[in-house]
Amino acid sequence: MDTQEATTELSPPTDYRAFVVDVLARMTRTSGRIDQMILRRCIGLASSYLVTDVTMNAEEGARTWRAGFNRLVDVMVALHTRHELEVETVNTASKACSECWGVAGSWREMDECREGVKAIATRLKGLLDSNGKTYHGQAIYAP
Repeated sequence: MDTQEATTELSPPTDYRAFVVDVLARMTRTSGRIDQMILRRCIGLASSYLVTDVTMNAEEGARTWRAGFNRLVDVMVALHTRHELEVETVNTASKACSECWGVAGSWREMDECREGVKAIATRLKGLLDSNGKTYHGQAIYAP
């Protein structure tokens, strides 16, 4: 067995989608509700998972990362619809998009991920007030 095979066996690729699904399932199973502090922590990991998903799994990494981030935005949209979404969560998501944009622009291999970041940012922008800069009257992080 060569070194690369040994490393692969010891370190399976990361999968943001699987991580997000697992965290959301545990959260709702134990408390029956979405804890936005935990949600923000998951969102805050988006740029790290972007790097690890794509570098550890060149074939599927961009897809697993995008699916994970989109799942988190799905939850945010549901919370927004129920008038439960916190401004801090929207800020965290905006910062995460900005970080992911920077990361995706740093490596040629991640160019396609920029399209994913754009799509996620567009969904998030749809949650903002009509001026596109605030959420419930409070300023949102903008790079």
